[in-house]
Amino acid sequence: MQASEIAPGVGSAEDSRALVLRGLTKEYRKGSPVLRGIDLVLPGSGLTAIIGPSGTGKSTLIRCINRLVQPTSGEILFRGQDLAKLSGRALRNARRRIGMVFQEYNLVERLTVMENLLCGRLGYVPAWRAWLRKFPPGDIARAFDLLDAVGLPDFATRRADALSGGQRQRVGIARAIMQEPEIILADEPTSSLDPKTSVEIMEILSKFASERGIPVIVNIHNVELARRFASRVVGMSGGKVVYDGPPQELTEAHLKQIYGGENWME
Repeated sequence: MQASEIAPGVGSAEDSRALVLRGLTKEYRKGSPVLRGIDLVLPGSGLTAIIGPSGTGKSTLIRCINRLVQPTSGEILFRGQDLAKLSGRALRNARRRIGMVFQEYNLVERLTVMENLLCGRLGYVPAWRAWLRKFPPGDIARAFDLLDAVGLPDFATRRADALSGGQRQRVGIARAIMQEPEIILADEPTSSLDPKTSVEIMEILSKFASERGIPVIVNIHNVELARRFASRVVGMSGGKVVYDGPPQELTEAHLKQIYGGENWME
């Protein structure tokens, strides 16, 4: 299924929770676009996996959505706003609604697990409370619930720099959920992890997508993980979308088109 052949109800623009990209372009160097006019409707439910070779723009796409990278042109429409046009307080407020899970975890190493989770509430509490680490009891109770949900119930007082990679990523996911986001973006969340831990991390993201109704968009290299956990797969090649559809319809021919040539797995 090509990008222009989205099935009815899959990523429909009529879904008020959908994320709509129109003509999204990014050039780090003038005349050399990394994203080439992306038109895409990402559904307001389930887990969407973005696959493709290195350098094709997957991470840039994710980072444009939450404005860690400034798009060169195009629209990023989410909940009635064009995120590409926001700045200042309006952009900060929009980012509160977008949870981000990073490949490098992005934890504060010297802080405890609980303190890292509560960083997810920094946009919601007065600055003096955050400075004194006086978070509302409800936030603390929710953080403990999330630690239990990601399989780290006894790690609240452990320092982040004492954790394994898989444990750090679990904390990163829990911190993103602490924001009470309307969408979660995950940029290569399994790339530094072993196969077993990678499956566990994808299980956690899939569970939050289904049980809490939070749409998750994952940029991922592992095609089999995408097929196993995604309800929707977007395949990119050369800065363009070349496949957009359900994982069960992703064929070898599509993968050759995405990754280039007969020996795409080598």
